[in-house]
Parts: sequence; C-alpha cells; structure tokens
Amino acid sequence: PPRTGKKQRVASSGEQGQDSDLSLVSFPAGTYVGCFSDDGQERTLKGAVFYDLRKMTVSHCQDACAERSYVYAGLEAGAECYCGNRLPAMSVRPEECNLECKGEKGSVCGAVGRLSVYRVDELQLGSRKRRTATYRGCFRLPENITHAFADSLAQANVTVETCSGFCSQKEFPLAVLRGWKCYCAYPTPQFSLRDAMDSSLCGQDPEAQRLADYCEVYQTPVQDTRCTDRRFLPNKSKVFVALSSFPGAGNTWARHLIEHATGFYTGSYYFDGTLYNKGFKGEKDHWRSRRTICVKTHESGRREIEMFDSAILLIRNPYRSLVAEFNRKCAGHLGYAADRNWKSKEWPDFVNSYSSWWSSHVLDWLKYGKRLLVVHYEELRRSLVPTLRQMVAFLNVSVSEERLLCVENNKEGSFRRRGRRPHDPEPFTPEMKDLINGYIRTVDKALRDHNWTGLPREYVPR
Repeated sequence: PPRTGKKQRVASSGEQGQDSDLSLVSFPAGTYVGCFSDDGQERTLKGAVFYDLRKMTVSHCQDACAERSYVYAGLEAGAECYCGNRLPAMSVRPEECNLECKGEKGSVCGAVGRLSVYRVDELQLGSRKRRTATYRGCFRLPENITHAFADSLAQANVTVETCSGFCSQKEFPLAVLRGWKCYCAYPTPQFSLRDAMDSSLCGQDPEAQRLADYCEVYQTPVQDTRCTDRRFLPNKSKVFVALSSFPGAGNTWARHLIEHATGFYTGSYYFDGTLYNKGFKGEKDHWRSRRTICVKTHESGRREIEMFDSAILLIRNPYRSLVAEFNRKCAGHLGYAADRNWKSKEWPDFVNSYSSWWSSHVLDWLKYGKRLLVVHYEELRRSLVPTLRQMVAFLNVSVSEERLLCVENNKEGSFRRRGRRPHDPEPFTPEMKDLINGYIRTVDKALRDHNWTGLPREYVPR
C-alpha cells in the first residue's frame, strides 16, 4: 500500500474498475452552455458514455459526469450521455437541440448529431461521492521523463488529491508523484505499468524521493480516452465474423475489449437493452447489417454456424461459466443469485442441462466453423495485450501499441458484479463434478484433434 503519515501523501479510496449504477440522485441543474455539433468522430466529450432509452434526464447525465470528475455533460439524441473536460469545437443554433429527454418531459437532450452541453456543478453533500484516485504502485521512472510525461505541476506539499485533480482536469488517466512534483501521463510502451517495484522504494521522505529513480502512480477518476471513440464500419464488411461463446464465458467483456481496441462497434444476434444502455450501440443494429466488426452469438446449430465466414470462439472454464450464467439468469448482468436459488432444485437442473450445452457448443463450432480463432477467457485475463493483439489481427484491423495499452488501462469496463457473493462460489456436488469433468475431457480432446492447444489445466478442480 502507499505510504501515509504526517508529511506524506494519503491515498484516497478508489473504485477503479467498479461501475456506478448511475442511479438518479438529487443533483442541482448545471449551467447550460449551449448546443454543439457532434459528428461522432474524434468527439471531445468522450470520457464516459452511457445511454438510457427510457429514463435519460439532464441530472442523470450530470451526476454521472460529476462523479467521474468531468466538467461538462453533453446529452444527445434524447437518450445518450457524454462527459469531458473540453467543449466541442463547433457551436450551432440553440433550436437545433430539439429532442426531449426520454425520461423528463420538457427538458432538452440534444438531437441527432447535436449535443446539449451543461457545465457540471459541484456534487452536493449527501449525494453520491466523487470518485477518487486509486494507488497503482511504485514504478521506476522512464528514461526520458519529459517525453513520457505530458504535463507537470510543481508546488510545495503537493498531495495525491491535488495531483489527481490537476491531471483529471487535463483528462489524463495517470497521476505520477515524485518528491514534490506531479506529472500526468498515459500508459505507453516506455511506461506500461507492467513492472511494479517494492512500495518501500517510493516510501521515503519526499525530498529523498526527489533524488531517487522511482515514482508513485495513481489512477485518476477519468478514463483513458485514447481508445473510447467508436463507430460503425464505414463500408459493409465483406467477412461476416462471429464472436461465439457459451453464456457466462465473458462475451460482453470481450466485446468491450474488441470495440475499444478496433474503434468499431460489435453487433449481437440478440437485442439486449441493458447492454445498449451501457454503450454497446451495435446492440440495436440488425445483426446481419455487416456494419459491426463482429457479432455476438451463443448459438451452436449447424445452420447458425455456417452463416458466418469466420469466428472467434471464446471458451471459459465451465465451472466459472455455469456460476456466471446462473447469476445472470437469477440477478441480471451485474448481480448475484440469492442463497435460495442455489439451494433450490433450479441449480442442479441448470447444471445438468447447461453443462452438456457448454460441451456441444465448442464441439459444433469446431466441426462446422469455417475459420476459427480459439481464445481462452483465462488467457485473455492473464495476458490481455498479446491475446487481444491476436484477436485484432484475426479481425484484420491494425492497431497501435498505445491503443492496446489504453484498452488495458480501461480493461474492466462496467462488467464487475456487485453485491454479496454466495457463501460457496462453486456449489458443485461430487456428481456434478463427475459430469462436468467428463465434458471437459471431451472438449480437450476435440481441441487437440483440431490442432488447437488443449484446455488450460485449471479447468479440472484438483
């Protein structure tokens, strides 16, 4: 942990990787700035994005932006909210923002390609707390500090809060402290945050630290915006690509990574309004439009597989997948099933039917898929950038290393479950384990027979 004490900086508790539920709270109206053009390319308000097709209000958007330390909140097309610290370049006539907010009669939420922009006022006491800086670790300074760190602030007694606030204002995701100097940065190949040092190396008196080769790094509340711009494909895709997985295997998270890495929306065989509201704009697009970089599917019949020219086949440990999908069925994308669900007959019935589907899903795609890339969820978690690099190459998109590091910095997205976990995270009986382990062996053999690496050893509980 970072050092604390009298002359020392105190790290605030952070929520990095935790998504706010963006629920409505009492929030004063911000100052209306005006109506601006927004072409969706290189938008300036791109720090946080969410949609709400039914309940969007001005205060809903403002609160979400204020919580993340953004200065401006922009509302578009009646249901879309964007945050940032710089105003869009082109203002237009006020009457061009003429769409009513979906959740608030009489209030204006921009129009198509038009943003109603508000300057966000301070959060009132008693409403949701502003997000704060999160300690990332102690790191060796890069060789060329001026090249690696884009902005800096030097003042006596600089604190984590001062530095994080300064860097947030300038939309940098990292606040770096060395002695009494504060630097703002992005993760880059020269400063990738891969090799954390022992925290004690940064725990000296600030004056001594100023002479050392180490620095403390904090994640600011703002997003790394180098990879948040996304759009539909400019021309219809000639290759129709599936992102196929068994439910509960991390398909939504993989879509988040692919969209931020490639800059293009992903589509879906299904329409899920919850995912659309989380910023997956391709969710509303017809799955056969070919305007998206790949299409989510859980289907596994021959006809459904042969419709696609190629597929990324995402496989996850069935023990984890079954628990994740049961949680989703009982409590939605971000909740946990209650104890009564696990103790009812519903759980063993679910395991019996779904574990065979986990196996047949992989076997069918190996049999009927025309061109496959097999990706293990666990490998994507463990080795994100190299695995994502393979996926992006398979999708025939070229991506800079900086963009991939930006994705890594934003990797969690909004997909962490909230609430209390069940007492037993793997409530499997010996009979269930025998059944599932048989399917694991079948799938492992099929992968090897098709010249793929077998399943990770951790799939079978030991």
